[in-house]
Amino acid sequence: MLNKSSKYYWFCQIAGWGVVTLSMIFFAYTFEKELTNRFFFRLLLLFFSGIFATHLLRTFIRRSGWLLLPVEKVMPRLALTVVVTSFLFSLFYLGLVNMFNLVDTAKKITFSTRLLASTLDNGLFIIPWVIIYYFYHYIEKSRKQEVDTLKLESLVKELELKTIKSHINPHFIFNALNGIRALIDENPGRARQAITELSNLLRSSMKTDKSETVPFQKELDIVKDYLALEHIRFEDRLQVEYLINDDTLDQPVPPMMLQTLVENAIKHGISKQMNGGTVKIISDFKGTNHEMIVQNSGKLDGEIGGEGFGLTSTQNRLHLLFGNKANFSISEVNNNTVEARVLIPII
Repeated sequence: MLNKSSKYYWFCQIAGWGVVTLSMIFFAYTFEKELTNRFFFRLLLLFFSGIFATHLLRTFIRRSGWLLLPVEKVMPRLALTVVVTSFLFSLFYLGLVNMFNLVDTAKKITFSTRLLASTLDNGLFIIPWVIIYYFYHYIEKSRKQEVDTLKLESLVKELELKTIKSHINPHFIFNALNGIRALIDENPGRARQAITELSNLLRSSMKTDKSETVPFQKELDIVKDYLALEHIRFEDRLQVEYLINDDTLDQPVPPMMLQTLVENAIKHGISKQMNGGTVKIISDFKGTNHEMIVQNSGKLDGEIGGEGFGLTSTQNRLHLLFGNKANFSISEVNNNTVEARVLIPII
């Protein structure tokens, strides 16, 4: 059974050489040439000889691997092949004409002259055949390579996202465990409570680990659990404010990203203030974007502005998921407030 590609090839072969023979009949009729049985028989031989010759040419091109070569390397080879194929095609065709005694006896022309003229004529058919065949496969190969490249880029992006996410959770766990360890001797009861809060937080984070984005509501719940855990450690030194537009709760955000920014605010801001400070979480719409802001008391020093994992992972995830449509920045908005701002296109 022929596959779809082979059926299409044979259809084009028959249709193409059919057009050649029909055009010869048309021109013969136009110039009032006698349409004899011998004439039609020669056309029939030309039709089958053309299919046979170009099919052999196709087989040779495929087995030689020329379809894999760049244009500049294959064109000289194809040019030489056109000449050789035209000559062999004409030799085969004229041989059949002589065999079936179909030579036009009214014309006193030698075989070598007829062979040369036939080679030139048939070359006019072989040249477009080769051009169409090669560039059809060249375009198909380019299209396939483009599809394969897109698939590869998609796979790389997926692997990068999974790699980033696989680092986020351990990064958070180690920080949280360090906080719990500090409470064990000082206040075992609070340490047990902290373990409960951590359990709730890990359960929530594990549920979101399979998704590239989650509703902002789920992300906010994780952050609240995290802050409840940290409040046990910092007590009155940690104050939390929320300014949340309820309409943003359904907006998709990368999981654990807001938690990373809040963790960064506490680690580099609140923990370094003798009297602690405030973490303020803002979620609202700004134009066509969902704007998330995490503000904390403190100053923007070299450490927080550096290429820490939390900030780097946030930038990388936004770029992988939203490209240039998303934006992340961190700045000092006044003398004692640092602001991390995320803009994500509204979906």
